Amino acid sequence: MPEKLLFGSAISANLPSSILDSSEIRQIPDNQEVFTHQQSDQSIIFEILEYVDKSEQEALQVHFDALASSNGAAEGDSRIIHWEEISRDKLSMAECEHTLYMVGEQKVAKYNETAKNVIEIHLGLFRLPSFETDILVSFNNPVNIDPGSSSYKALPTSADSWMEDDFKEVLASLKILDIGIFGPVS
Repeated sequence: MPEKLLFGSAISANLPSSILDSSEIRQIPDNQEVFTHQQSDQSIIFEILEYVDKSEQEALQVHFDALASSNGAAEGDSRIIHWEEISRDKLSMAECEHTLYMVGEQKVAKYNETAKNVIEIHLGLFRLPSFETDILVSFNNPVNIDPGSSSYKALPTSADSWMEDDFKEVLASLKILDIGIFGPVS
């Protein structure tokens, strides 16, 4: 996977060659980088967020719940299936104290539709308390598209679809190139 510069060259990660930069077609908040698959509804999103001053597992739950809320998942329509800590020796980012990996599931409707799709959510949470920052990387992988959804024929069917191992490579390659992105350190 080729290296891609993110956030004005302050961060980099290896990304699949089959990505489309969503900022070329719509407005993206300054704290996000959003990439979509060329042939499916899969996406990879990088977010620089305020540090959640809780235990690692609680912070992961806070971020997952916030993502479920922003995706419009109703209460009871999201769950964490598995989570684990990633060993620092498997990462390129030296500045993080803890990195967590999680797989979850959300039932969400696209746009304002009523048909709910099942999305497998993979999260990488990089904890940077010295910068009062969490970096959240999410991989959204549709696994069951409702026939009434506008995305109905968008399930990845090609060998080019992103897989869990691709996302883990993205997480392993994530690097901070300029700590100035976090502002002055207190």
